[in-house]
Amino acid sequence: MLSPSPFSLFCALLICLPLAIVFTITIPPYTAANYGCATDVPTTNKTSPNPVTTLGPTIKNQEKSENTTTNPHPQPLPSPDTTTTLPPPKEDDKLVILSPEEEEDKLLLRRVSGSDPVPLDTNTTTLPPPNEDFKPFIPPPEEEEEDKLLLRRAAGSYPDPSPPRKLAFMFLTTSPLPFAPFWEMFFNQTPTELYNIYIHADPSVRYDPPFSGVFTNRVIPGSKPTQRSSPTLISAARRLIAHALLHDPSNSMFALLSPSCIPLHSFHFTYQTLVGSNNSFIEILNSERNAYDRWAARGEHAMLPEVPFEEFRIGSQFFVLTRKHSRMVVRDTRLWEKFKLPCLHMYTCYPEEQYFATLVHMEDPRGCVPATLTHVDWKGSHGGHPRTYTAGEVGPDLILAFRRKRPRYGDFGMNGSDSSVTERRDPFLFARKFSADSVQPLLRIANDVIFKD
Repeated sequence: MLSPSPFSLFCALLICLPLAIVFTITIPPYTAANYGCATDVPTTNKTSPNPVTTLGPTIKNQEKSENTTTNPHPQPLPSPDTTTTLPPPKEDDKLVILSPEEEEDKLLLRRVSGSDPVPLDTNTTTLPPPNEDFKPFIPPPEEEEEDKLLLRRAAGSYPDPSPPRKLAFMFLTTSPLPFAPFWEMFFNQTPTELYNIYIHADPSVRYDPPFSGVFTNRVIPGSKPTQRSSPTLISAARRLIAHALLHDPSNSMFALLSPSCIPLHSFHFTYQTLVGSNNSFIEILNSERNAYDRWAARGEHAMLPEVPFEEFRIGSQFFVLTRKHSRMVVRDTRLWEKFKLPCLHMYTCYPEEQYFATLVHMEDPRGCVPATLTHVDWKGSHGGHPRTYTAGEVGPDLILAFRRKRPRYGDFGMNGSDSSVTERRDPFLFARKFSADSVQPLLRIANDVIFKD
């Protein structure tokens, strides 16, 4: 046999080279099945019950993927512990739409946590419905533990007020007190041993001007942030009541007030009206519109069994409680476990208008007058807020009109038939809401009209 010459070997190489190239391109890649490797597996269809991912597509597969709409931008391989779904949004990116009608709601979008307001993007058209994204602020557990200790101590306070009986004025505010000069005139009419002042001031808010005069050093320790449509307003009121119970055993009547409240009478008239009563004044309504929706705001059966719908009540968040009922409020844990649950829907969630009315109704309905002594006009309401009286409306006629009106006694309305309320004509002692610029016209008529009995 002849030995191959260099020329024949060169010819053979030229003949075999194209076959080698074709073989190299068409052979399938090795897979994890060949090597038992979890990171190099073939791609399967997206509808496969057990989809897997490739470490990286071959040149041929990559060309194919660029011409398909199923995966136009191949993603890097996720780690085994990750998921292919989008991560949930950060908590501080979730938005709640609040009412635009009042000063405290002038920015439509606020962070759920109650922190700085988020600028409104007027160009967006993709804001979700408010009820779908509503996530109310839930205080951290350590805050509730602090409150539990305070409430337990207050529940053990003196049950009967010691003489001289005093009025506890409790202001729940997230702003400076615009009517502080007017209240100053009110309190300066009487000796200081007949009243106490307590303020729950949201610590996340700057108070400028600061509290002064009779309001100096009246902010209770442990004040915490509050937010509409959340149980934080209930917690704030309970803190106020607890501090008032512990601070002075002479406190006999406990009035909850807002920064937009004003007195309608002199201190002497207010004092005689409240101290002369053995009953609380708290609005308790049974047949309000959308009552079932409010009851089910936390879930259709979330309030059961402690609060059946038949026992659920609604009323004004501003009340005057006796010392007996104030101790009952701080002692309660059973109903609070239900009312502290976060609501699922914002616009049916006003727990501060439900908890106190329901509690007093279930525990001691005969110990209260089912009416609030704070006048308010809901006919001109906007966004869950009552009508706001402006400076131009303030005058003697407005004050005298408030005095002539009769409170609504429960569901018996203005002309009820229940013998316990038909003959009652308790006076309105306070009124809300007033715009901040109303303070000057109020001061001008204070001595000649409001404080003149």
